[in-house]
Amino acid sequence: MALDNEIKSQLAQYLELLESDIVFQASLGEDENSVKVKEFLEEIAEMSPKISIEAMTLSRTPSFKLAQPGQEGRVEFAGLPLGHEFTSFILALLQVAGRAPKVDTAVVKRIQAIDKPLHFETYVSLTCHNCPDVVQALNIMSVLNPNISHTMIEGGMFQDEVEAKKVMAVPTVMLDDVEFTSGRATIEQLVELAAGPTSADEFADKDVFDVLVVGGGPAGNSAAIYAARKGINTGMVVDTYGGQVMDTVGIENMIGTTYTEGPRLMAQVEEHINQYQVDIMKNQRAKAIRKNDLIEVELENGAVLKAKSAILSVGAAWRNVNVPGEEEFRTKGVTNCPHCDGPLFTGKDVAVIGGGNSGIEAAIDLAGLAKHVYVLEFLPELKADQVLQDRLASLGNVTVIKNAATKEITGTDQVNGISYVDRETNEEHHIALEGVFVQIGLIPNTSWLRESDVALNERGEIVVDNHGMTSLEGVFAAGDCTDSAYKQIIISMGAGATAALGAFDYLIRQ
Repeated sequence: MALDNEIKSQLAQYLELLESDIVFQASLGEDENSVKVKEFLEEIAEMSPKISIEAMTLSRTPSFKLAQPGQEGRVEFAGLPLGHEFTSFILALLQVAGRAPKVDTAVVKRIQAIDKPLHFETYVSLTCHNCPDVVQALNIMSVLNPNISHTMIEGGMFQDEVEAKKVMAVPTVMLDDVEFTSGRATIEQLVELAAGPTSADEFADKDVFDVLVVGGGPAGNSAAIYAARKGINTGMVVDTYGGQVMDTVGIENMIGTTYTEGPRLMAQVEEHINQYQVDIMKNQRAKAIRKNDLIEVELENGAVLKAKSAILSVGAAWRNVNVPGEEEFRTKGVTNCPHCDGPLFTGKDVAVIGGGNSGIEAAIDLAGLAKHVYVLEFLPELKADQVLQDRLASLGNVTVIKNAATKEITGTDQVNGISYVDRETNEEHHIALEGVFVQIGLIPNTSWLRESDVALNERGEIVVDNHGMTSLEGVFAAGDCTDSAYKQIIISMGAGATAALGAFDYLIRQ
């Protein structure tokens, strides 16, 4: 296969950074997929005198390991690491060759302390924008600790294996043939799953923060940057860095940027915030907030952080339809991400619940892969923009069902259908299918605040004033978790700045 000239030009620059020789330990056959992988490896090997190819037998064909000469590889790719996984391949090349991964020192120490053998296998699709984070994290863990190894498995080339193991969402990580985790995960979260949670003792020596931001999405990062630029002691408690934006593929309304993608945008934001002295505590979730002499934020691990002011920017999560079968078949046919999991349903019948913009966009995407797409909308009319409705109407393999109240998602060990009630006739119907994509909006991540003094409205949103202040003095909030009229990335960033300026103004008046 031939890599295009632009990719080869970029790749050549990275290959110049190899710190040692690299061997592709390749298991190849005579089949069509093996030929593709062989051509891919040969094309790259020809670009650098530091790269060679060695034939060997691995558990899957086609596959290959990356190793230094004379060593057995611990980072393996089964299939072609193209699409979103090409970056994973390049980073693995550099790291196996000796280039240090960009990981916090504390995380490196936790990885290196793992003293038991762990072999991870991650099933991916090349269109999945969440998969590379998991693949790259497990590759890093394999590079840093000889007890750990990892294989990325490209589902398209190993479809029989995917179906046999009933993998219906990506990324899905297996450990010793048992599901370890599924969905987007950071390296901190994966390390915690492998090594156990971070002790509360590690937070005992934290100073009192001037501003403590809870949340790591656009609002939280904006707030932390604005606070840090004031020269005050700023901390961040982050559950999942990037928040909901990490599930956003195409962003075309970020002013000054004609197009970007969620993970790319948040990588740029993280690079920006790292220019400042912000204490970022990743993979930590707040479970309570209270005000005594200082504001106290209690974490789920029992640690208590103290601050003179706080900014809540905990964002929102996908809203559930809350019917039988939804949670039972999560990752077994029920999912929220058409971009990630859509390829797993190629040639199959699927349903999308929700007729707003996100639902209709999902249906349009899935129509190019699935055999047939059913759109179930609770209301009498679709809520999506007309341009999206027109596009949907032009597709021959989509059926729109309005006035449909979803009753149950059915199945045995995986989804086999969906039942709904026609709200006009009260008749119940059942559709046989294999996948259900839930796209009915977001719900604020504020359930942990219900017993606090932070006022919420009837939708569970945090009520704020025009300075971002909540009902609890010294506590501010910003972003999709608040009662802001519109939920947009750029609005969240602006609200984060407002909250930080409001907190600073509060501090100087105390």
